[in-house]
Amino acid sequence: MRALVAGIIALTILSGRGMALADAVVLTVTGDVKDAPVTFTRAELAALPQHRLSTSTTVTDGVPVFEGFLMRDLLGAVGAEGETVTAVALNDYSIQIPISDFERFDVLGAVAMDGESLTPRDKGPIWIVYPRDDHPELQDMRYETRWVWQLHTLDVQ
Repeated sequence: MRALVAGIIALTILSGRGMALADAVVLTVTGDVKDAPVTFTRAELAALPQHRLSTSTTVTDGVPVFEGFLMRDLLGAVGAEGETVTAVALNDYSIQIPISDFERFDVLGAVAMDGESLTPRDKGPIWIVYPRDDHPELQDMRYETRWVWQLHTLDVQ
């Protein structure tokens, strides 16, 4: 069922038909949060405090500029109570991330890169981005696996 919902969301975003892009649900937060599940559209994510982050990645050239919300702000907005989140991508890639990462570092839920909105064809609608250039310890494979692109679900445990 989760794959079906993710496919419908991806098709809606890619096709431009149906709901307006700003009205489509792009993120669902489940688990140990107030009023779970909590869904977010692009417009609702844009209402969170927005931040910019310039950092290199292992999958892009140069030093892109990412724009989006801090993951800790999102988790605070939903009243997350857990110690980890399982981040799930549209392609069903999933990984557990300690919430302490989001408290210790300014981890971004990026919705744009270099001024362009991220789409499922280019790592969107949301890409978890760590400030790897600001912290040498983040240039480690343990953290690289936590850079989830095409994020669509966070499950708080």
